[in-house]
Amino acid sequence: MKKTIELKAVDLQSLLGVSDTHLRLIEDSFSPKIVVRGQEIHVEGGENEISQVREVFHEMAQTLARKGSLTKTDVQQLIKIIHAENGKAIEVSNMVIHYSRKGNISPRTKGQETYVQTVQKNDIVFSVGPAGTGKTFIAVAFAVAALENHDVEKIVLCRPAVEAGENLGFLPGDLKEKVDPYLTPLYDSLGIMLPRNRLKPFLDKKIIEIVPLAYMRGRTLNNAFMILDEAQNASAMQMKMFLTRLGVNSRTIVTGDITQIDLPKKSDSGMIQIIKILKGVDGIGFVYLTESDVVRHHLVRKIINAYDRNGDVKKQK
Repeated sequence: MKKTIELKAVDLQSLLGVSDTHLRLIEDSFSPKIVVRGQEIHVEGGENEISQVREVFHEMAQTLARKGSLTKTDVQQLIKIIHAENGKAIEVSNMVIHYSRKGNISPRTKGQETYVQTVQKNDIVFSVGPAGTGKTFIAVAFAVAALENHDVEKIVLCRPAVEAGENLGFLPGDLKEKVDPYLTPLYDSLGIMLPRNRLKPFLDKKIIEIVPLAYMRGRTLNNAFMILDEAQNASAMQMKMFLTRLGVNSRTIVTGDITQIDLPKKSDSGMIQIIKILKGVDGIGFVYLTESDVVRHHLVRKIINAYDRNGDVKKQK
């Protein structure tokens, strides 16, 4: 079996190491034959081991992008993790959601692949899962792709403005200063998708809007891609208000982590209620991501598992 790994936006010299040191580590740890040609890495061998090799390379690329460098120890640690999972390494999808300034954006886990397929088939999608599973990032990638393909004329991204036990009324400064801390993750995702010289005009002209959820009231959005992030902290009425903003030729993705509800009562979460209310409705899809879909630092997955085993800290107090 043969597979090709494309790493167009990666500095292969840094990835493979001086004199291909990192490549040699991988070759010594896995049985498939590995050949590098330009920006492509060709792997030949058994299906399961090819999958593991691909996962190692993609984790290496993520580490390199995050740290700006990649050490021998980093590579050894990644190989150790993949070996420890022993067959749990996923088959990385070739589906491309968007061609960003930092490379292709594609699903990296089976759960993310299901997420992508669900968005492609439905106008309204609810993505539920823990931190680090790419819920928001993939949603923003779809929105930017739709805007650049002229499928929509506008992107609206919003979050509930009350999180982590804080209230906007107690924050200093004007409105922008108050809401920006809550909306920063959305700006971060957009910054990866679009260069600054393109993003700023979109924001200035309000072709892309990033607003608190409360500011959606009274609007009808046609030809728009709407995203509600951190939706577990939206009340039932806020959730209904957001979903009914959907106009002609518009789409929406709602993301949230129902284990991280900051409302006084978890039962007040509009996301928990909407999962029951809209289940089975045609045109509406639900995706449930798990810790196996975490694509941040490898320790994030372990942290989530540890919290799951020990229960919510708040419940123990």
